[in-house]
Amino acid sequence: MARIKKINHVAIAIQDVDASLVFWRDALGLNVDHIEDVPSQKSTVVFLPVGEAEVELVKPTSDDTGVAKFIAEKGGGMHHLCFEVDDISEMLSDLKAKGVRLINEAPVELPGRKMAFVHPKSTGGVLVELYEVTAK
Repeated sequence: MARIKKINHVAIAIQDVDASLVFWRDALGLNVDHIEDVPSQKSTVVFLPVGEAEVELVKPTSDDTGVAKFIAEKGGGMHHLCFEVDDISEMLSDLKAKGVRLINEAPVELPGRKMAFVHPKSTGGVLVELYEVTAK
């Protein structure tokens, strides 16, 4: 049976990288590991490590994304919680068998990782991402 290994990251939807870093970096003292453009998700992501996990600041680069719609509706804030799993395909299969509503029934493959989202209607309102690291 697939298992959750750890919390990988908490994603925060933001409108402006520089304005957001005033709190996350300057006030809290978190270090920016790197900033990455993620064309497949139409976003720019700022990675801020915290112990074994990260805070990810996610800025949409297009108005037709889920993150952009989230910001338009809520003004930003916590977007999703990401769990790192040991076998994402098996985890998705297990969840589907248990009647959990999935946004992605098969993992999306990205460089070094596979990911899928669980629908908030099955989680009590929290968008959950599942993440399997494929490159070390």
